[in-house]
Amino acid sequence: MEYPRELDDEALLRYGRHILLPEIDIEGQRRLLAARALIVGAGGLGSPAALYLASAGVGRITIADDDAVELSNLQRQIAHDTASLKQGKAESAARRMLALNPSIEVRPLAERLSGERLIEEVAAHDLVLDCSDNFATRHAVNRACVAARVPLVSGAAVRFAGQLAVFDSRDAASPCYHCLFPEEGEASDGPCATFGVLSPLVGVIGSLQAAEAVKLLAGIAPSLGRLTLYDALRGDFRQIRVPRDLACAVCGE
Repeated sequence: MEYPRELDDEALLRYGRHILLPEIDIEGQRRLLAARALIVGAGGLGSPAALYLASAGVGRITIADDDAVELSNLQRQIAHDTASLKQGKAESAARRMLALNPSIEVRPLAERLSGERLIEEVAAHDLVLDCSDNFATRHAVNRACVAARVPLVSGAAVRFAGQLAVFDSRDAASPCYHCLFPEEGEASDGPCATFGVLSPLVGVIGSLQAAEAVKLLAGIAPSLGRLTLYDALRGDFRQIRVPRDLACAVCGE
């Protein structure tokens, strides 16, 4: 990827708090401005992730979602508002992102990515954030990321429980999503419409996804090989080590 040679005065002011961090500095911010991120899902997780990637200066962001905004979404999906009702989520989120940072490129896709389209889009980006709400999409995104060797930041949230993991098939020691959650025998992960979800919970997990994405795109080592679990009811975090499964049907040898 080509980094901008210089940051103009407006960019230096906009991203000044990033540049003050020695782990990011000007070089890391240039990396962010040159990066391409794909966000799958513009709902509860995708909303905060998209807004933070936009504000952080990730230069080109694609956000894909085929749903329209409904009144029940506004309890937690902060990229949308009452004026967005019945509008496409991807377009609604894109408008909010560009209002926050008009200097970046945002490409809304009003479609549910699958098959060859998913593979093409994943391969065209430097990183993918899986902000979807079902196992089938998560496994499809994982397979595409492993095939294209594109890092994946995965999040999930339901009721009071959230989880986060980073997978990077470029690292020989990194597991993939299938290593952690084998596809065989899965039925449902409990959609919010059935079991409910605490509204700030998706903000916590979506923000953590954005943090890991910014780190990785800026050249800071991501948190690989760990599953982070957040219990909003108890207010605590736990981390579990996740080794790579050498017999994994997706990334195994």
